[in-house]
Amino acid sequence: MPHVVLFHSVYGLRPAVRAAADRLRAAGHQVSTPDLYGVAATDTVEEGFALLDKVGHDVVLDRARAALRDLPAETVLAGFSMGAGVAGALLAERPEAAALLLLHGTGGAPDAVRPGLPVQLHLADPDPYDAPDEVDEWQQALTDAGADLTVFRYPGVGHLFTDPDVAEHSPDASAAAWPRVLAFLAAR
Repeated sequence: MPHVVLFHSVYGLRPAVRAAADRLRAAGHQVSTPDLYGVAATDTVEEGFALLDKVGHDVVLDRARAALRDLPAETVLAGFSMGAGVAGALLAERPEAAALLLLHGTGGAPDAVRPGLPVQLHLADPDPYDAPDEVDEWQQALTDAGADLTVFRYPGVGHLFTDPDVAEHSPDASAAAWPRVLAFLAAR
């Protein structure tokens, strides 16, 4: 089973991320959950964006790189929302990644995709941060680049629908997503 690095959302390293990591560990995976902020998680998305602005995108990416430094080249890059963007941004630097797992946000540029790269996306439909036409374009571009891409859209749910600590949590959508994630990782 591959190692998985799971990057947090703009909220920071919240209990939901740790619980997700525990779920993956229970399935036999080694999982790392780096703290990209270095401070306590926030309670609101507005506070999260303010914290991201304070810490800085470059620092977040540098901390993500540092977290990957000693992990195997075949580590699965995964993330929640902002963390999905981080995972996707690092794909070009980690061409041997076993897979790209994106929860609540797209990530990864077509020129960073190697043919056959397994990619799985779980996204609210519609999602307030990823417009449907932009997701369609991203999906087509990754597919054209050779990614083995599977997209799951969850109609009528909020952005972070797998996070039980936010108002937009959807128990039904979350219950549908996690078996798909586990099956995706088990195939690596």
